[in-house]
Amino acid sequence: IQIAQCFEATRQRCCRLEQDGRRAREQLARVEAERAALEVKLKHARNQVEVEMKKRHRAEAELEKQERKLQLVFESLMREPWGSGVLSGEQRSVLSALAGRRLGVALAPGRRSSVVDESCQSLLSHSDISYDRTEDDV
Repeated sequence: IQIAQCFEATRQRCCRLEQDGRRAREQLARVEAERAALEVKLKHARNQVEVEMKKRHRAEAELEKQERKLQLVFESLMREPWGSGVLSGEQRSVLSALAGRRLGVALAPGRRSSVVDESCQSLLSHSDISYDRTEDDV
């Protein structure tokens, strides 16, 4: 009778362990599926950031190109002898004021748009965001 009771206790313990193992495998499968979905989202986000950065750099390059053209036109108007005859004193003073405020600042070398702060770029760099597999063995 004692042997039968021991066998029954062992059988019940095995059944509980099998159920625990099954639940753990199901939970592992759910977590792995979630991880895979998050990795896909991360990949898409990285790609979108890269596309947007390229667009921004192209737009900034075009802006600088247009500002240089505007500066050249302004300088030509201000320096040419015929420009002084065509432009009134008031027009020249307005152009000078605009040039002092906008063009002088706009053409500063290495100028970046003040609207977007890139100080956190290293935080968003996809090379810094990686999945660390060192704890997987644990």
